[in-house]
Amino acid sequence: MRVIGLDPGLRRTGWGVIDAQSGRLKHIESGVCASDDKAALSDRLAQIYRRLSEVFAAYKPDCAAVEQTFVNRDPAGALKLGQARGVVLLAPAMFGAPVSEYAPTTVKKSVVGGGRADKTQVAHMVKLLLPGAKPENADAADALAIAICHAHHAPSAALRRA
Repeated sequence: MRVIGLDPGLRRTGWGVIDAQSGRLKHIESGVCASDDKAALSDRLAQIYRRLSEVFAAYKPDCAAVEQTFVNRDPAGALKLGQARGVVLLAPAMFGAPVSEYAPTTVKKSVVGGGRADKTQVAHMVKLLLPGAKPENADAADALAIAICHAHHAPSAALRRA
């Protein structure tokens, strides 16, 4: 199963592709879709969508995993993040990839073992679990962690649906 993990953001949306088969994980690629913060919101959303479309076309993931976002302070920022998240959910749907969503604490527990791990701990464990992975920043590392989380949870979710 080829999984793409997506960490939504308006400035930077992280993405990470892994292969998961028989309990083994293999890093394929990761990166960031950056938008021009001087552009209009609609243009920024289009930039993210175009780049994600390129990633989906190039790596052809079977499924996608997206981190749920929790924002509590800035209502305007939360709204913009929600719009970016909508684009991140749209891209897999347009390529026929089913989407699963995971809370940040679930992702951290799956990768680090504790739900309160910081970004440094997550990035370190991603590199240990995916030899050869060199995510360019925390957004790409988080996206790989989301993909790993899905690889761990997808088999049990399939059993529950059966």
